[in-house]
Amino acid sequence: MDLSSLYSLQRQLDERIEAQHGLQEEDLFDKKILALLVEIGELANETRCFKFWSVKPPSPREKVLEEYVDGLHFILSLGLECDFLYSEIPPQLATLPLVEQFLVVFRAADEFRKTKSRQSYNRLFTEYLLLGGQLGFSMEEIEKAYKQKNQVNHERQNQNY
Repeated sequence: MDLSSLYSLQRQLDERIEAQHGLQEEDLFDKKILALLVEIGELANETRCFKFWSVKPPSPREKVLEEYVDGLHFILSLGLECDFLYSEIPPQLATLPLVEQFLVVFRAADEFRKTKSRQSYNRLFTEYLLLGGQLGFSMEEIEKAYKQKNQVNHERQNQNY
């Protein structure tokens, strides 16, 4: 995964949104954290991994991947806002059950919100990538899906989304 390319694409999108909506002077950190938490929840909802009361299967893989990269957009954006660039790729797969891995990601996002530290940002990014692997996505698939969704996000800005 070419993270520097993803950060560059995210920077362009963030700058465009901030300029288009007059947000250059606004602190967007908490709004981005909340948006990330919502996206993680939407991702969990598409996997249906916690819905013990239902027999309905997860959403199609493509929909789950799209929700996953929505969260990645906000993780990249938060890193840019704090001047933290993640450069590691986790060497192993997550070993926790899927529900627990989601909870680890939620906790990591909250910890980053509280500390705004490079260490907590790296942990959040690592745990999110581990979640992606656990969902069966390769780094190449994630990168490709991110780039596709980034284009969609630009098109949405063209249409005053």
